[in-house]
Order: sequence, then C-alpha cells, then structure tokens
Amino acid sequence: MTQKTHRAGHGAMSINTFSIIARDPLNGDLGLAVASKFLAAGAVVPWIAAGVGVMAVQALPGAQCGPRGLEMMRDGMSGPQMLDHLMAADPGRDQRQVAVVDALGATGAHTGASCMAWAGHQVGDGYSCQGNILVGAETIAAMAEAFEGSEGELSNRLLAALCAADLAGGDKRGRQSAALVVARRDAGYMGSSDMLVDLRVDDAHDPCRELRRLHGLHRFYFGTSPSTEMLKIEGDLACEIQDLLIRAGYYAGEPNGDIDEATKIALEAFVTSENLDERVDFD
Repeated sequence: MTQKTHRAGHGAMSINTFSIIARDPLNGDLGLAVASKFLAAGAVVPWIAAGVGVMAVQALPGAQCGPRGLEMMRDGMSGPQMLDHLMAADPGRDQRQVAVVDALGATGAHTGASCMAWAGHQVGDGYSCQGNILVGAETIAAMAEAFEGSEGELSNRLLAALCAADLAGGDKRGRQSAALVVARRDAGYMGSSDMLVDLRVDDAHDPCRELRRLHGLHRFYFGTSPSTEMLKIEGDLACEIQDLLIRAGYYAGEPNGDIDEATKIALEAFVTSENLDERVDFD
C-alpha cells in the first residue's frame, strides 16, 4: 500500500531532484537512482551502505544527514525510526527532503513543508520515490508505476523508474545529471568494494539516456551470464576465436579448433586487456 504527501512551499539553495530508493527482497541489494537539473547530483544525493540502508537527501543540502542516518541504522534503529529522530533534530527539516530504505526493507520519507513546488513523495513496499521542483505529481506516480511493473535486477528496475519519471516531466527546469548506485557486500569489481553498480552522469544534455548507455556497458563488462547461455569453446567456435585472436595480435598459431596452451594464454591475455575478466569463465 502506498502513501502520498504533496508539498508546495518555497525554499532556497535547493538540490532540485527526483529520485527512487529501494531494496531487492530477493537478495537484499540496496540501490538509488537520481536525476536533476543540478551539476553532479550523484555526488550529493545518495547515501548507501550494504547491509545497512540507503538514503536520498535532497532539496536542501545536508552534508551530515546521510552519515548520521547510516550510523543510526548501524546502531540498530530501523529506517523509519532513524528518519523520525533525524528530522526532529534538524533545523532545516522544513526545506529538506529525505527518504530511507533500511536493510530489512522498512521505508520512510519526509518532504519539508517549505520545499519548492511541486514537491512530494510516494512510499511503497520496500521503495520510495521523491522529488522537488517537479512539473507535477505525475513524475512521482510514473516512477512508482514503472518500478512496480518492472522485473529483473534492482539496477534495471531503478533505471526503468528513473527514465519513466524523466519522460513524465521530471525537474521542471530541465535536465543536467543522473546517477545509479547499488550496494551488495563484496560485489564490487574483483570483490574490492560493496558497490555493485556506481555510475554517474554529471553534466549532459540527456543524462537519463546517457546513464542507460553506461549501464549497458556496465552489464557487458561486469555482468554474469547464466550457465544456460554459456558456450563450450570447441569446433567452429574455437576456430573463430583463434582467428580473432590472430587478427588482434594475441595468437601466432593456426585457427585449427584445438584449444592448446598457446590459445589459452592468448585468450586470457585478450580478456585481461579488454577488462572482461569478470565476464568470462575460463572453466
């Protein structure tokens, strides 16, 4: 069941933004997608920690809201409890917009009474959509509808929701930046971080479109293929790969379909050079 609030006040120094935050109930991933007529909104709106929670802090800049909120959740508060405590002590709450989803999917949102119109949020099951200085409520409604109607990985669903909101009007002043982040423990490149997805478009004519392009590249380089789609390297396929490796300068043999040690070394060198080591399974 969703809840809606609408605000039409006025404020200053706004990060004029529409965003969605969510938790994937299947694997616990936490994520956020944001777009704005604001330079590098992805640098200031998202606050996220795998296994803890995700927050969108917008409308009025609040450098301490994100760190404090995440720390409160690390200390045992639920997302809604944290938000209540945070806003109660926040002198800028009337001009601030904050939303949270914690590691268990508990969700809350706050839109200050003085946020610039149109401003509001819509809270759903494990997600929240919010925005300020928007064309109207249809932006948030389109975002929620697209998210609820989409399937697949959380990053795909968040991006679909963001693009739907952009098409529905988005920030009424125009477009400039967009970002997409998803956190999962040890899921970053080669296990080096908790950031499964971390993409930003800081300044572009059509940032949502550019974010979609970057997301496609991210899936190509760092995604995984289902075992049902994997092909054994043998026969004609092996010859084709050897021919490609010869033309790329990695293999000096003949394309004979025999995956010998020289072919394996050449293929590994090519994969490493092209940054495909997360995608290819040599076993």
